[in-house]
Amino acid sequence: MDRDSSDEDDDHQTLIHQNDTKNLPHRIPISPRASTSPRSSFHMEELESQIRQRVKLTFNKRYLFVIILPLLIIPIYFSTDIRSLFSSNISSLKFNTVADRIEESQLQALYLLNQQQSSLLSLWNHTFVYSNNNITAVQFDDIKASLLNQITLNKHIQQILLSPHKTGNTLQNATVLDPNFAGYSFDRCRKVDQKFSERRTIEWKPKPNKFLFAICLSGQMSNHLICLEKHMFFAAILNRALVIPSLRFDFQYNRVLDIEHINDCIGKKAVIPFEDFMEIKKNHAHVDRFICYFSSPQPCYMDEEHLKKLKSLGISMGKLGNAWKNEDIKKPSQKTVKDVEENFSSDDDVIAIGDIFFADVERDWVLQPGGPISHKCKTLIEPSKLILLTAERFIQTFLGSNFVALHFRRHGFLKFCNAKKPSCFYPIPQAADCITRMVERSNSPVIYLSTDAAESETGLLQSMVVLNGKTIPLVKRPPRNSAEKWDALLYRHGLQDDPQVEAMLDKTICAMASVFIGAPGSTFTEDILRLRKDWRTASLCDEYLCQGEEPNFIAGEE
Repeated sequence: MDRDSSDEDDDHQTLIHQNDTKNLPHRIPISPRASTSPRSSFHMEELESQIRQRVKLTFNKRYLFVIILPLLIIPIYFSTDIRSLFSSNISSLKFNTVADRIEESQLQALYLLNQQQSSLLSLWNHTFVYSNNNITAVQFDDIKASLLNQITLNKHIQQILLSPHKTGNTLQNATVLDPNFAGYSFDRCRKVDQKFSERRTIEWKPKPNKFLFAICLSGQMSNHLICLEKHMFFAAILNRALVIPSLRFDFQYNRVLDIEHINDCIGKKAVIPFEDFMEIKKNHAHVDRFICYFSSPQPCYMDEEHLKKLKSLGISMGKLGNAWKNEDIKKPSQKTVKDVEENFSSDDDVIAIGDIFFADVERDWVLQPGGPISHKCKTLIEPSKLILLTAERFIQTFLGSNFVALHFRRHGFLKFCNAKKPSCFYPIPQAADCITRMVERSNSPVIYLSTDAAESETGLLQSMVVLNGKTIPLVKRPPRNSAEKWDALLYRHGLQDDPQVEAMLDKTICAMASVFIGAPGSTFTEDILRLRKDWRTASLCDEYLCQGEEPNFIAGEE
């Protein structure tokens, strides 16, 4: 302000002196004498010199103003939001300054740190659950994999924070792993190595006209399939062909199983349908020995109604006999191949063995992948070709290669589970949490739901299976729609609306899943696990629902 004021005063004084100089001849009369006097001459020269200095000073200040003006514009330019002044003309331009990049990277890092906090909290909760139980190898792998993911995420956050200070594009999706962890990763849900080369097997060599008549009575189709598999083992030990029961006495197996597949795998006529057996026996077969594996709670687990059904089929038989005096289905004792040979061997043409679903014979041998019998296939008992192809078409239509299968049994399961210690019936919110953790572990986008639950339960379950704010779809087989062709084969061959065919279709789809979550205590689940072992689709992540946890609420007893 002082400097500006003094400049204005100097300019004002200059203008006054200039006017005075112009009017001087009119205001002061100068005589010729006065004009020639030394004092007058000195005065004129001094006056002219002052005028020249002031003119020069005025010129210099104007020149200086021209120099200073750009210097004044520069700070104004940088202190003014030029983008707002000219937004209508240069709105498409973006000023990506270092400060902008730093702010952007900080926001990204904060978001990822929040995700990391949630993941670490989840890991903490899981380890707390594991600490109360014996931790499995799969669970230990999960912990290691989760920790590795957090180390990787931390490295990614570091890269984001450092990226504004580097040249080139920011690393928004890069995953940079510390060199100390190079090559150290986990496929947590990889397939299980079943070690088929180490199987212990027995050759099935049926003797001519020696038959074993299979009797399976307990439970539903899944129980009967397990019973039938054990009968095949007994038939192989006893060198007999196995007779598949009639649909008038048991389920219609030829609608769900590939009977000829079994014979092709064995390379011999080891299994024959009931109708072929009766044709060999001229429709009048006699069971020479009917041997009961279990004597309690009743011999052979057989009642009068089933005995009448057998007789109505043209089968006659003698008196029921027990292999052992006291063998209870509630407490079966472990038996060996030698025990079977000693108690069931016979020279009779036809023998029948009562229900052996609960039999505990060479458990490790029977439960090994591929079963105990030598054959050239993956498994002997598998779905029919029509069901197998229909399952593949359904998966291609609705699921894709990466999906979790869930057997969610509810009907009649509450009382059954609560009789166990601990119970296996979980409230929907707890079940949803367990399922969500599995989906996160397997990184699968969809779940196939095999269930007998009511819509009220599945609807609530669907609303609660949410991962990272995204609902994971629960897919069930839809009602018949002529516009959809995935199930056309079943309708073309008259297999539609058959409960056993639908159940086997569900099993087949579940057996092909990336990861399977089963219902503890369910033979439906056990048959799926058998198929998964035999087909080599079993995953390290396969488990029972909420495995290792107890229900957080249990109802009282009646």
